[in-house]
Amino acid sequence: MQIKKTTIALTLAAAFGIAPALAQNPAPSIPRLDHVFVIVMENHHYGQIFGNSNAPFVNAYAKSANLAANYFGVGHPSLTNYLEMVGGSNFGVVNDNSPDWHNKACRSNLELNTPALEGAPNICPIAGSGMDAATPAVDTTNEGTPAAPIYNDPIAPAYTVGKTIADQLVEAGLTWKSYQESLPPYGADRVNNSDGMISDLTSSVSGMPKLYAVKHNPFVYFASVQAGDEDNSLRNTQGFERLYADLRRGEVPNYSFIVPNQCHDQHARGASEVGPYCQDTNDDLVVQAGDVTVQNLVGAIKASEAWKDGHNAIVVVWDENDYSSLPNQVVTIVDTNYGVTGVTSKVKYNHFSLLKTLEAGFGLAYLNHAADDNVPLMSDLFAPKGH
Repeated sequence: MQIKKTTIALTLAAAFGIAPALAQNPAPSIPRLDHVFVIVMENHHYGQIFGNSNAPFVNAYAKSANLAANYFGVGHPSLTNYLEMVGGSNFGVVNDNSPDWHNKACRSNLELNTPALEGAPNICPIAGSGMDAATPAVDTTNEGTPAAPIYNDPIAPAYTVGKTIADQLVEAGLTWKSYQESLPPYGADRVNNSDGMISDLTSSVSGMPKLYAVKHNPFVYFASVQAGDEDNSLRNTQGFERLYADLRRGEVPNYSFIVPNQCHDQHARGASEVGPYCQDTNDDLVVQAGDVTVQNLVGAIKASEAWKDGHNAIVVVWDENDYSSLPNQVVTIVDTNYGVTGVTSKVKYNHFSLLKTLEAGFGLAYLNHAADDNVPLMSDLFAPKGH
């Protein structure tokens, strides 16, 4: 099935004279992976975390595991980076808007070849194929725009298919979940923001803390998930109580996408939307809260029987640098239960590299920009011992 779909995509791409959105995975240098845990943090430049005494666990962990010391987000704002982590493209979405839930009458930005910029309507369920949006060299439109512009590596629009690693995993008979802290007990469907109980779906309480934010849950933007079956649906998004229960049982999916709430992911700096009890203008406290959160998550993963079973990896990655005019460089840590430790890589990586590496580890084809020739595999950080 995967080979057939890839062949069709390559044929269509060739017919229209555009770069392929899928490329076969040619005997990669990444060991076969059984379980991957991707923990996503928020809105801090590399230098705001690495070497910061308010993040003692993260800094010690970066040295004892492996550190990507030249890793970059891809553009802005948050949602764009989350989409790129899981799908290798922004899919024409360059804003933080919520999904236009279950709207079968609209056509996706990909199919329209029209980017969804700031001020656009909510996001039509992503599907089909077409050209994604360019990543500009200078970005002055992202949330929290600083006085000086933020510089990115410019990326031209490319032919894109509206799918993610979640779709690929299900096609390959593998499993995935998106674990989101402060998701309400009635699930993710149509929920854009929640404090863990109340949401914009059930109440319009003024000032409700937006701890869970749908913009940090990229999978639910896709038509395949909104209308999906048991293995690939909105039911795959679950709360942290389920994450910790799954870890205690040692029964976790092959791919876990783990996102703390906006109090705990270091997003809270200057973000009034999260409510007064976790907003703090003192970034030292924001960094400390995130550091403890990462420590708790990594500890729970490593205490699980699932960590001992097979070839497994933990990746801790920040989405973007949102509060500085410095380059969009972020801390990224890779920890495996089978491989090298203490590696500091100077290779220039980005979110496309991470997706490409995990696809290689799961034996999947490279998707969208992950298939680009200039996107390197993170082989040095995922290498077995002795390499």
